[in-house]
Amino acid sequence: MNYKRIFVLVMDSVGIGYDSLSKSFNDEGANTLLHIADSVNGLNIPALNSLGLGDLEAIKGTNIVNHPNSFVMKLNEKSVAKDTMTGHWEMMGIKTINPFKTFTETGFPKELIDELEKESGYKFIGNKAASGTEIIKELGMEQLKNKSLIIYTSSDSVLQISAHEEVIGLKELYRVCEIARKLCMRPEWMVGRVIARPFIGNSPETFKRTPNRHDYAVNPPIKTVMNILKDNNYTVSCVGKINDIFNGYGVTKTVKTVSNTDGMNKTIDIIKNDKFKGLCFINLVEFDSEYGHRRDVKGYANALETFDKELKELINNLNKDDLLMITADHGNDPTWHGTDHTREKVPLIIYSKSIKDGKKLNERDSFADIGATILDNFRLCKPENLIGKSIKEVIE
Repeated sequence: MNYKRIFVLVMDSVGIGYDSLSKSFNDEGANTLLHIADSVNGLNIPALNSLGLGDLEAIKGTNIVNHPNSFVMKLNEKSVAKDTMTGHWEMMGIKTINPFKTFTETGFPKELIDELEKESGYKFIGNKAASGTEIIKELGMEQLKNKSLIIYTSSDSVLQISAHEEVIGLKELYRVCEIARKLCMRPEWMVGRVIARPFIGNSPETFKRTPNRHDYAVNPPIKTVMNILKDNNYTVSCVGKINDIFNGYGVTKTVKTVSNTDGMNKTIDIIKNDKFKGLCFINLVEFDSEYGHRRDVKGYANALETFDKELKELINNLNKDDLLMITADHGNDPTWHGTDHTREKVPLIIYSKSIKDGKKLNERDSFADIGATILDNFRLCKPENLIGKSIKEVIE
């Protein structure tokens, strides 16, 4: 069976158990899905359960069911990392050996801050890992008073600069971010993304971020599955932050989202109205950004249950020649120590109304098997510099 449209939906951070490299990341024992379900005495996720999620782990609230229209399996990560960019890049064929720098525990080095201040002409405040909404509440008034810039990071490889949109101005904020991007191309400071984070308001209670965020990312080091699709005149449509993760490399169209629900609604709209041939790549970031990093177990559980309801509608709108792949890019076990991602295997659920012999399959060696399967479906050759093996059961 060859599918016209393939939808790869990433439940950002929804891992399913530690792997052979987790010990080196101090994550041996982490299991995002299992621990959330245990903590809330069971998840109400009938759609995921009907697709066979219960085959992969004894997740409280799921059970073993027949699922003739779906294959389920776990994927191991080959890249030596546990971050967003490397996880997504691996899905599209890239193995990362030297991950991007993170500064979660220490903030950015004094040498980098000194150069930023010298080249930009601004004083920087903050310089720590923080929630973007919380740090503007904490430092927004100081930023307004001193016309300084707020700099912060997260557990991802990212440098974020925040300033009041009406005081500093967007053009000036973007100029400073371009300086930061140039400096952060050096190997010792190489981060995956520099992000401008403007806000408005006149008090901690009224401060809020605006839609004028701007990402300064780096291209993947080589052409990915997305580039191959694009070069062969297939659509590569992206929903959410996929375009930012790949810096637009290999993307033919993109739409931004403001929440998981918004992402699901926009994906459903694409399914109903866009008769493209190729790939639609979707990221639902709130599992990670709003609940995993904040160690909000109940919020994470609620988000999974809401997603499950929306997933049912999405599936109902798929055509017989559509293929849906549901997966994740890493873990972020909210019951684990710290606020960082957790190194984990990820689930892969592959659904189509045309699949009739669905079952649990053996674990796979790489996230890249997703991309290899997509190329195989469209009868495109995978270059030798990309990793991954096609999941033959899906397209035979």
